[in-house]
Amino acid sequence: MADTDTDQVKDTGTATPPAPSRRSLLAAGGAGLALGAAAAGGAVALTRSGADDDMQPAAETGGAVPFHGAHQAGIATPVQDRLHFAAFDVKTDDREAFVQLLKDWTEAAALMCEGRTVGDGAYGGLPEAPPDDTGEALGLKPSRLTLTIGFGPSFFDKHGKAFGVADKRPEALVELPKFPGDNLDKARSGGDLCVQACADDPQVAVHAIRNLARIGFGKVAIRWSQLGFGKTSSTTPDAQTPRNLFGFKDGTRNIAGTEKDRLAEHVWVGDSTWMNGGSYLVARRIRMNVETWDRTSLQEQEDVFGRDKREGAPVGKAKEHDQPFLKAMKPDAHVRLAHPDANHGATILRRGYSFTDGTDGLGRLDAGLFFLAYQKDVRKGFIPVQRSLAADALNEYIQHVGSAVFAVPPGVRDKNDWWGRGLFERTEA
Repeated sequence: MADTDTDQVKDTGTATPPAPSRRSLLAAGGAGLALGAAAAGGAVALTRSGADDDMQPAAETGGAVPFHGAHQAGIATPVQDRLHFAAFDVKTDDREAFVQLLKDWTEAAALMCEGRTVGDGAYGGLPEAPPDDTGEALGLKPSRLTLTIGFGPSFFDKHGKAFGVADKRPEALVELPKFPGDNLDKARSGGDLCVQACADDPQVAVHAIRNLARIGFGKVAIRWSQLGFGKTSSTTPDAQTPRNLFGFKDGTRNIAGTEKDRLAEHVWVGDSTWMNGGSYLVARRIRMNVETWDRTSLQEQEDVFGRDKREGAPVGKAKEHDQPFLKAMKPDAHVRLAHPDANHGATILRRGYSFTDGTDGLGRLDAGLFFLAYQKDVRKGFIPVQRSLAADALNEYIQHVGSAVFAVPPGVRDKNDWWGRGLFERTEA
């Protein structure tokens, strides 16, 4: 467990709120007000002023990752083992209520990332009121939980005018074009908001999304969600790249969380808007036809990727991190087409996860890669790379079936800050 301010919180697993909670309001006779309010408690999370997630070393198993900092955690943070990603639709045009939700979510997120319960916790309150916390993470460690929020194009299209932020939609927040081979399911695409929960314990990640959905009841609703396991990329320098469900290493030149220059060049927005210090996220659900792949010869598999399967080394090289010689690969090899040298330097930070969601009803696994890519500008990052991949030999074995893009604001700097404050600060300051 990371260091704590002992005058604020004791290591009991349950936070002590400094402001009246829902239960205290209920006990005082304010039942109607309390039950109609957002379910987040008034607890204040610990603050690590100036924490910068891209410079944090990998935490020990079960440890806490700082929530506060210049950038949101969960981007350049060392990649955890599990994912629960949720896209939300906003169901209210009440600006004040929505801003309060963002504040409540921030408060709850900071607590959960420290391994503590939301509000008054999961038990011990009035039997007549629902608990403030859903309780399934009681007794579990923080497990390096990170929570990362983003705003989709539809947020500005549908609610920008009502919320007074229509003119603050970033130019870089564009709808993705239709790429060759796309077979997108609308029910698994888009969303006004997203929250990415990463942790080393799947129950901790699920608990976080569940609590935020409960707090947002009546104001937001989950549009779609995705569970992920087996991280397929690394942001830790010199670490071995994890393998995808095809058994290959991919993205071995991924940006490391300690590479400040590359992060500044390719990931963090650096302008004078509310997005300064933020990033842009592309999420793609990629179905992998594992049964077809499993009947493909080893030589063809290696030719498709442009790597050997044993080490993950590029063609003609010995180690996975060796600089690839692209011309030694087949013209349609995945590595050759995706490499920055083949895309005028276009570079993205990857945080992908494998998934299996049962079967498709035809005896085949519904399995694949949930691809997460962060970049400074989608128009100069994911879009040109994906266009280049139109000729990818890997397309015979995969299909993109879900898609979304989000503007991910900068980090929450301290206990007085909240998710998306810069977007609303013109009238909130």
